[in-house]
Order: sequence, then C-alpha cells, then structure tokens
Amino acid sequence: MSPWRTVEAMEAGRETTGMMKVDSLASISEAEDLDLTRLLDRPRLRIERKSSFDERSFSDHLVPGILQAVDSHDSMMTLGGIKSALDSPASWAQNSFEPHPMVAEAWDALQRSIVLFRGQPVGTIAAYDHASEEVLNYDQVFVRDFVPSALAFLMNGEPEIVKNFLMKTVYLQGWEKRVDRFKLGQGVMPASFKVTHDPKRKTDNLVADFGESAIGRVAPVDSGFWWIILLRAYTKSTGDLTLAESTDCQRGMRLILALCLSEGFDTFPTLLCADGCSMVDRRLGVYGYPIEIQALFFMTLRCALSMLKQDAEGKEFIERIVKRLHALSYHMRSYFWLDFQQLNVIYRYKTEEYSHTAVNKFNVIPDSIPDWIFDFMPTRGGYFIGNVSPARMDFRWFALGNCIAILSSLATPEQASAIMDLLEERWEELVGEMPLKIAYPALESHEWRIVTGCDPKNTRWSYHNGGSWPVLLWLFTAACIKTGRPQIARRAIDLAESRLSKDGWPEYYDGKLGRYIGKQARKFQTWSISGYLVAKMLLEDPSHLGMISLEEDKAMKPPIKRSSSWSA
Repeated sequence: MSPWRTVEAMEAGRETTGMMKVDSLASISEAEDLDLTRLLDRPRLRIERKSSFDERSFSDHLVPGILQAVDSHDSMMTLGGIKSALDSPASWAQNSFEPHPMVAEAWDALQRSIVLFRGQPVGTIAAYDHASEEVLNYDQVFVRDFVPSALAFLMNGEPEIVKNFLMKTVYLQGWEKRVDRFKLGQGVMPASFKVTHDPKRKTDNLVADFGESAIGRVAPVDSGFWWIILLRAYTKSTGDLTLAESTDCQRGMRLILALCLSEGFDTFPTLLCADGCSMVDRRLGVYGYPIEIQALFFMTLRCALSMLKQDAEGKEFIERIVKRLHALSYHMRSYFWLDFQQLNVIYRYKTEEYSHTAVNKFNVIPDSIPDWIFDFMPTRGGYFIGNVSPARMDFRWFALGNCIAILSSLATPEQASAIMDLLEERWEELVGEMPLKIAYPALESHEWRIVTGCDPKNTRWSYHNGGSWPVLLWLFTAACIKTGRPQIARRAIDLAESRLSKDGWPEYYDGKLGRYIGKQARKFQTWSISGYLVAKMLLEDPSHLGMISLEEDKAMKPPIKRSSSWSA
C-alpha cells in the first residue's frame, strides 16, 4: 500500500488520531517571530488546510524508485481542467481569492513529479517532459530545485516528504566524494540524487551526484546552503524541533559550516566561488564573489545560528558565525550596494590609491563601468551588484541574490525598499512579459564569446544569460510581501497565469521581454510549477513568510556613513 493516503483517509485520520494543524509561524526562537500585520491589505482569514491531492492514492501515480507513468501529454495538460475547486487545497475555496484553474492543474503536476524510495516520498524530479528525447539528469531530485516543492508541501500541511528529503540528503553528505582522483570536502552536499530500482533484488538504491557528472564538473556550493535553509523552514512550519536537533542534522550543519567558515588567504568575509556552482550552473563570468552565493551564505549562517545546539561543538560554531555575520553584513552593505548616488561616486573614483586611507579600496577603474548602467540606474532605487573583487565590479542585476538579500535581512529596510523601487521603475527590463529576469542585461557579441566561452545555451537573452525564469516568482512574491508591496506580486502572478499553463510549464523563457519559450527549455519543469504554487499560497496567507524570512538583527549595525571623500 502506498505510504500516502487518499484525501478521505487523511481527513478521517485527523478525526481519529487528533492530527494537529501546523502553523507556519511555529518558532525556533521567539526572537525570530515576525510582525506580519503590516503586510496584509485585507482581513486575515482563518484557514483550515487539508491535503491538496484528489481521491486517487499516490500508488496510482507513482512507480517506486523512479517516477510515475503518465498516459499521454494531453492527459497531463487537461488534468487541471476536470478538477473542481473543491479538489484543490481547501484554503483556496475558503479564501477571498477565486481559485485560478491553474492551481488544481499545478497540484496534479506536482504530485506526479514525486519520487519514492523504498515506498516513501523523498523528493520531486526536475522535470517531466516526455516530449523530449533526452532525459539527461532531469529525472533526478536536485537539492536546489526541490526547495520550492518542499515549501509548497509544507504550506499545504504535507511535511513528510520534506523530512524524508532532509534525512536522505544528509545521509548522502556522509559519502566519500571524488572527482577523478581528487577528494571533495566532507561538508559538500549533493547537487542531485537519483533513485534506481533493482528488479531482481526488488530493492531501491540512491545514486548521488556531487558535481562529478555535472557539465563543467563543478561542485554545488549552494546545495548545503539550501539544505540548512530548508531545515529551518521545516522546523518553523511544523514546530518539530527533533529533526534539527538530531545528531545527523547537527553534524550535517557543522560540516557545511566548517567548509565555508574555514580560514585561508582571503581578506574578505565573502565566499570565493567558481563559475557554475549555483543556480547559474554554467560559465557566465560570476566567478569570484557572486551575489547569489553571498546572500545564501548570509541566510544560511543566520538559519544555522537559530538551530545549532549550545553544546561544546555548537558553541564554537556559534561564535564563528556571529563574527562572520557582522563582517559579511558590513562588507555587502558597503561595497556591493549600488544606487544613483553611489554610481556617481564610483564614476569619479581615483585609482592607484595606497594605504588605509584609500577610498577606491578595490582599485576599480572608472572606465570599466559599462555604458548601459548609466541609463539603467534610476534616481529612485538600488540593488546589490553581481560581484566585487580586485579591479572588478560586475554591475549586472541578479534576481535571486537580491531577493534572498531581502528575505535574509542582509539588505537593510531602506535597501530592501530601494530594490523594490528599482523593480517598479525598471519593470519592463526586469520582469517584462514573464517573471522574472534571472540576470540583466545579457552578454552579447564579443563579450559573450569571451565571458561564456561561446556557450550555445547561454546565448543572449536565453537561459541564464538574460532569460526569464518562472521559478523566481516565489522569491519575488516573498520579497514583495516582506516589503509591504503584495500588489506588485499580484501583477507578476497575473502575467505568469496568462501563459505558464498554456505553454506547458516551461523551465525558462527567452527574449528581452521573456516572450518566447526557451529554445532548450524543458516542459513541466517542477520548480516552475511549485514556484507558482508557493507564490499563490504566500499571497493567500502571508504568515507562511515566517518559514523563509528572517527579521533584521539589530546587533548588525548598518554601514557607517561615507566620509566626505566618497562624494568629493
């Protein structure tokens, strides 16, 4: 029998077993609780949650070890059309919002992406696009890809799959990891894993990829960060402290932290990274100190700080985290932040400055400032730029890093508001017709050839090079809600609802405005589906934000004001 029960059985189980309704604000620490009253522009509704799944059990959809079989492409496309609103999560029927037909379809597609390991759900595959002849690794469970799926399950009161995923990935972390003859650090989390089934022995096995099979052979720096962030989200959602406090999870966190807090030659508190180590998984000139990794690093440190035990080993890491957080927040808020005023300061930089009195600390040559930034930068708004290192500033906009900066409170309240201002001022460039540009602007011509190595997938306005990614909708929505601008998120969701389902839930869109389905985009990309669901549920019940948002730490002082030499 499938470990997952039908809706009727689950509802009956609540009556007989006294299953407790979980609250997404169940706190790890009372100090982390959020005041969300300012986020609501409508009366708060009390919402009872039930399973999102229809009368069929999971055994009808899933094959243990891999994924479900779907009869035809048409059957998958029309599932949402035959379901009534009552078959989708109960909260939609009780909410003041009319449930969009896409919601039921999205839940059906999400449940069909679930992978079983020895009869238990352990994650969701990256994509189910049987129209594509090449499976590649899209039939695997990716750590970063599963995060929005996990949040959707948590928000809908389905924590079992998230708990199983967290336990399986921390188990895989303990494996010996080698690429050719080189051994990776103990703390490295897998980029993905696959469940294989042995029909003779009738057993399931896990096969993990730590980067040794990836294009470019780069280990995923962000996997460990997402794992810790998701562990906190699970704990906040369920109120269950036992998983985070377990020996395995405490050790898993310490191994990840030991890897990224190690001392070396670097003079910056930021984390030095190679190209291809995060969501931008191909060469795109983000080597060095990419904003995405720094924001995730900051959020991870804060999440770990709330979950580490106060034992001998835990206290040592807590002390190191606190010191690093103060240095990292100062560095990022001071040197990665760009607005109109600061752009004008950089434009007037003097070079070859020496000693502690230097203003242009990284010796950035003003002539290296790209022409596009002068027209792009509005007088109202700002953002964290893509990268800062010696003689280099990458002025590109990266959506994920800026959204995480808001959610983690790496951005001060003033900076978070400025990021939202920029998005409103430059809506056409950064949102367009399909939310959301992963990076802006695209690299073109000679610059594209040099920076990407003539990558045929990352051509201009495609994939990571200026493509539009629907999965970013959940991060954008969360940032909008946290900054008190839910109406902006609604506008973006309306854009997505006009196309996503009709286009078959593609992985990404191409073009300056995101008008075209990506040239190599997979259909029924799971995180496009779950990203939409999470965005909808966040708008429906903003208290879910507590799972993925951290309030500002008053102990982290904002950057000191510039001396007069900065604007001289």
